[in-house]
Amino acid sequence: MVAVTETVAGDVGSADVVQALRSALRGVVDDSTRRRAEYSTDASNYRVVPQVVAFPRDTDDVLAALAVTRELGVPLTARGGGTSVAGNAVGTGVVLDFSRHVNRILDIDPDARTARVEPGVVMASLQKAAAPHGLRFGPDPSTQARATLGGMIGNNACGPRAVAYGRTADNVLALDVVDGTGRRFEARSGAGALDVVPGLDALVRAHLDVVRTELGRFGRQVSGYSLEHLLPEKGTDLAKALVGTEGTVATLLGATVRLVPIAAAPVLVVLGYPDMPTAADAVPALLAHAPLAIEGMDSRLVDVVRRVRGAAAVPPLPAGGGWLMVEVGGDSLDEAMDRARALAADAGTTAVGLFPPGPEAAAMWRIREDGAGLGGRTPSGEQAWPGFEDSAVPPAQLGAYLRELEALMASHGVDGLAYGHFGDGCVHLRLDIPLERSGNPLRAFMTDAAALVASHGGSLSGEHGDGRARSELLPVMYSAQAIDLFGAFKDLLDPHDLLNPGVLVRPRPLDADLRRPWARPLLADGHGFSFAHDAGDLTTALHRCVGVGKCRADSTTTGGFMCPSYLATKDEKDSTRGRARVLQEMANGTLVAGGWGSPEVHESLDLCLSCKACSSDCPAGVDMAQYKSEVLHRTYRGKLRPTSHYALGWLPRWARLITGVPGLAALTNAVLGVRPVAKVVLASGGMDTRRQMVTFARQPFRAWVRGEGRDAVTLTGRDGGDVRASERPGHQFQGRPGKGTGGSAGRRPRVVLWTDSFSDTLSPSVAQAAVAVLTDAGYEVLVPQGNACCGLTWISTGQLDGAKKQLTHLLGVLGPFAVNGIPIVGLEPSCTAVLRSDLLDLLPDDPRAVAVARETRTLAELLTAPAPIGPGDRWQVPDLSDVTAVVQPHCHHYSVMTWTADRRLLTDAGAQFSALAGCCGLAGNFGMEKGHYDVSVAVAENALLPALRDAAPGDVYLADGFSCRTQADQLAGVQGIHLAELLAAHLPGRVGAPGGQGVGV
Repeated sequence: MVAVTETVAGDVGSADVVQALRSALRGVVDDSTRRRAEYSTDASNYRVVPQVVAFPRDTDDVLAALAVTRELGVPLTARGGGTSVAGNAVGTGVVLDFSRHVNRILDIDPDARTARVEPGVVMASLQKAAAPHGLRFGPDPSTQARATLGGMIGNNACGPRAVAYGRTADNVLALDVVDGTGRRFEARSGAGALDVVPGLDALVRAHLDVVRTELGRFGRQVSGYSLEHLLPEKGTDLAKALVGTEGTVATLLGATVRLVPIAAAPVLVVLGYPDMPTAADAVPALLAHAPLAIEGMDSRLVDVVRRVRGAAAVPPLPAGGGWLMVEVGGDSLDEAMDRARALAADAGTTAVGLFPPGPEAAAMWRIREDGAGLGGRTPSGEQAWPGFEDSAVPPAQLGAYLRELEALMASHGVDGLAYGHFGDGCVHLRLDIPLERSGNPLRAFMTDAAALVASHGGSLSGEHGDGRARSELLPVMYSAQAIDLFGAFKDLLDPHDLLNPGVLVRPRPLDADLRRPWARPLLADGHGFSFAHDAGDLTTALHRCVGVGKCRADSTTTGGFMCPSYLATKDEKDSTRGRARVLQEMANGTLVAGGWGSPEVHESLDLCLSCKACSSDCPAGVDMAQYKSEVLHRTYRGKLRPTSHYALGWLPRWARLITGVPGLAALTNAVLGVRPVAKVVLASGGMDTRRQMVTFARQPFRAWVRGEGRDAVTLTGRDGGDVRASERPGHQFQGRPGKGTGGSAGRRPRVVLWTDSFSDTLSPSVAQAAVAVLTDAGYEVLVPQGNACCGLTWISTGQLDGAKKQLTHLLGVLGPFAVNGIPIVGLEPSCTAVLRSDLLDLLPDDPRAVAVARETRTLAELLTAPAPIGPGDRWQVPDLSDVTAVVQPHCHHYSVMTWTADRRLLTDAGAQFSALAGCCGLAGNFGMEKGHYDVSVAVAENALLPALRDAAPGDVYLADGFSCRTQADQLAGVQGIHLAELLAAHLPGRVGAPGGQGVGV
């Protein structure tokens, strides 16, 4: 097989292609630079910029687009969720995105156990639709929440449960397709099935020896064309043969697929072994028990989860350096447990864990589902790349293969975290091959690895397809006769090589079109973020995005928050991945050529809410909020900024001024309460006139503590005072005794109540309530007299010089407490998150930053912490058994601190509550800014507004975030309360929740 240059559109210019498509299609045809940047790559290493991206509205649009490309001789690449790992979904000509509109489930027949679908249907949507009938589609790749059926059919996707249910090809009954000549036909099986493609039957008969001896040798032999399905003894099944052809011979219009019964009570068995090869050795014996899935997972992958998400994210596991996750089913839980025990007895290990259906089993599967992203970094923190991420060998060969693969990796000096479908002999492995400068190391390793796979009778691809990553290496696996047969098959259906050229037949070199070597460094400038976790290079940070596309999935049902803007618009532009791709093109500089100020970049980032959900939900650790802030910083540093940056970015400054002059807050509120005046102020400040202005506190918290609150707290000096001194006389423990403590007196532990700008000037009742709760819990509450703003609004508007000044001042105020181990309690989640995350990246060389980040806690974290930091047994949380609440966790709270402590506290207090997943939509300055209102409301409609409408009268709306309370107030007329206020209202002798209102009122 000869690697050739990319097929291009002859003498036809892009403008002609775009004009012809716009004349023929009802759907959007977009040739903008930004859109082409978004679709220039998938989840692979490759960058191929298309001429145009089209979004067909229906099958007729698809047919029209195909006709245009045939007439003009333009290459066409079909695309679904864009999660292809081998470069299967990128091309130089027209990219057709089926996921936007051509995504209907046409029919589900429960009796026949079949479904008819369009290619853009997301796998999870089919599962949801089939579930009420007790059915599901068997193959379930880890990307099923965003992968489409068209992509799964194109790559012959499998997933963990292919052990029980087979590959996608084994579950396809018929396909509605159009080949490269324009023939539309239904691909089926049986006598005469090959007649729809003239010459195909003769081709198969002329090569029976090659097909029977080289193809279909084991289940995961996905590389090349699966022409074994065309054999008479295989049922002459053209539909199955077209599965896995990666869009190179036909374009899919619809599919009829087989459904299988849902397992009644699956039990997960986790088996520990010394290492991954030893775990693989055990697979053949386990297959005899007919499991639903056998997955392998390197213990170092789990270590990554513990490091990134905390130890609580991983259930207790049996000892081992590698694990097998084996799922068994049964008609009842008892039967499944019996089968699990029998399987464990044959596992060759005593390190066994049994997980019946429940949160722990779900947590283990989430770790496995995030493998592609989690494996994107090695244990040492190096970027790991796909390319050789999908090899497969017969399961009996797997242990020996892994041992030789580890030796090969060592010889090339590369590392990676292995996981995968060990029951099928399929290994997923991303490697830290140095791609920053050239593709030579990739070629060297891939060439040797291909020979290793072939020596074990394996396949270069076990389910992802060959794409641009592996097609060039097919001659290592197959004879020259088989390679020629693949070419002849392609030529029968796509003689002009217009369908996804460069893949499988006449392939591009595997080291051509690589994305990373052409990306220029974007080094930290010393004024913005340091990007310490990415070697001080924003480009390295941007390439954390490997395209797995979890940001395109609706994960709210499982508690995820990412990505609110995409869920609102369903546009790739508004996904974390889409933004990362445009920023990567900025780093490349050839397509997006305007640098930091490129309009494509700012258009892409415009609807980013800076919610930071991607920083926790994206398995690759992308933090788009940070990248957006850095871009704004580099764009506007030393220049005139948008007016909203001054109006909202300096809000703490304006609020301190207004609340610092007696009577000015009341006057300001009265003036801004006049709607015409407020609209003028909003418009002049770059805000949407449908919004309302905030209400400034008539008495800020700092004034309260100097007046009637002075006896409730201990005021310290502006620099923290002498925090090492002993307790003040008389400050003995006064907290309510917990059960069994006897209420013995003792020294009162000290805690710093950090009142951020919002809690001080806009919502002082929150800080006052916190004083009451902390005092009741037995703490001496220290309040620094000096202002300590975290610079949050400066960060969100990219004014990083100003943010660093604010934070440096804050360290002067809070640093003395932190370095002496005194806990700091933050009340506003977004501000608390700054001290826990952005502070360290903005001031990495200041040791006080480490101390402040370490000592800063949320109120719930403090109250649930073990003694002596937390109150422990000496205090009992107020009884909240009379409370039913709708809870909106703040995005930054969820992403940086996690909401675990709050959930525990509310549960221990007896409250009945439903915690929403997803952003409220205001997100600080985002929802206030002009041009964002509609998306802000749409985001709120994802979870918040429906929950408030469904709440019963008297239910409490609990939201620690000032933004979350403001959004509910402005869009639903519901007043929310902070956790501190809820707890304070239920302390002995107090009645009524301050500032709150029943949701249903």
